[in-house]
Amino acid sequence: MSEQPGGNGASGRFGVNLGGFRMELEFKVHAGRVLVLFGPSGAGKTTALRTIAGLVRPDAGRIVIAGRTVYEDGNGAGARPVWVQPYRRGVGYVTQQNHLFPHLTVRQNIAYGLRDRRGEPARHRVAELVERLRLDGLEDRRVWQLSGGQQQRAALARALAPSPDLLLLDEPFAALDMELRRELGSELRATVRQFDVPVILVTHSREEALALGDEVQIIDAGVTVASGPPLTALEQPGRGRVARLVGVENLLEMCVTARLPQDGTMVCAAAEHLLETPLADGCAVGDPVTVGIRASDIILATGPLPQSSARNTWAGVVSAVSPRPPGYEVTLECDGVPLRCHITGTSLEAMGIAPGLPMWAIFKASSCFLLSE
Repeated sequence: MSEQPGGNGASGRFGVNLGGFRMELEFKVHAGRVLVLFGPSGAGKTTALRTIAGLVRPDAGRIVIAGRTVYEDGNGAGARPVWVQPYRRGVGYVTQQNHLFPHLTVRQNIAYGLRDRRGEPARHRVAELVERLRLDGLEDRRVWQLSGGQQQRAALARALAPSPDLLLLDEPFAALDMELRRELGSELRATVRQFDVPVILVTHSREEALALGDEVQIIDAGVTVASGPPLTALEQPGRGRVARLVGVENLLEMCVTARLPQDGTMVCAAAEHLLETPLADGCAVGDPVTVGIRASDIILATGPLPQSSARNTWAGVVSAVSPRPPGYEVTLECDGVPLRCHITGTSLEAMGIAPGLPMWAIFKASSCFLLSE
């Protein structure tokens, strides 16, 4: 197993079978940090959280929370099996459904997990969380009197009230609109740092993973296929399989036609299209390559820019426009090669972008990255 984090962190490696589904996961998260488990539906993210929480029993491995072993398979030399019940693990758990008690007030929900709910320490703790999570004035309301965002704040406060050793979040903001998700995400980051709690967050939203994660593990079919800092793992993944999982919009099959070491770039081609990309070691002239380009890295213009530091300019015709909150996705057909680009609604309206309009796609060499399988 990898090096165990400090006493206020969590780590583990386990295997679990659920029907025909097999999961093998290794994880590590430190206090005050957020580990994001990212992947498509059915990848095993929720199974991972439920296993760490003790709601699913693995068949092999070890799980350590705050320096305490809560699961051990007992297969190692001299090792004894360990199984700590979920309610003794010191874990807070928040899901999309929040599971607040409808017959209790906000104050009573937050205090529910505290030993002496009516004592002065409990009142102080509830007041602290009410202030931290902006629930002032809502303490005596019932669940049905709260908005979706207020309910999730209350659920988060209830999970934090007993000072858990680990906080597990299973897509807690998925049912909320984009603006509210950003707002609550910012509050979550501040709260995690203030209370110095380690967090494992499940999401399939790239934007959420980038905004909230300190580390990202990309999971597919029950295994980790990539991990690292969010910008590295999600924005410029090194493998084609991972690029598809994280939603890289443009994957172009090309061939290296020239290397330009003096510029730190190389030229790739597909039919009549030329593309300048960062220079890659191990790529020789004639080698086939897959080039990834994020839709958000492409600028659309009504004509080629006369002076620009961008090394790539492709002409095309708009073939499709579709909503992609908070903006739009524009597909530009460039002589048989479609390029997907993201723009704001203001830009769409100001430029009069519609199917059939000739346009130019402009993007830097540094926006391109090479993928291996």
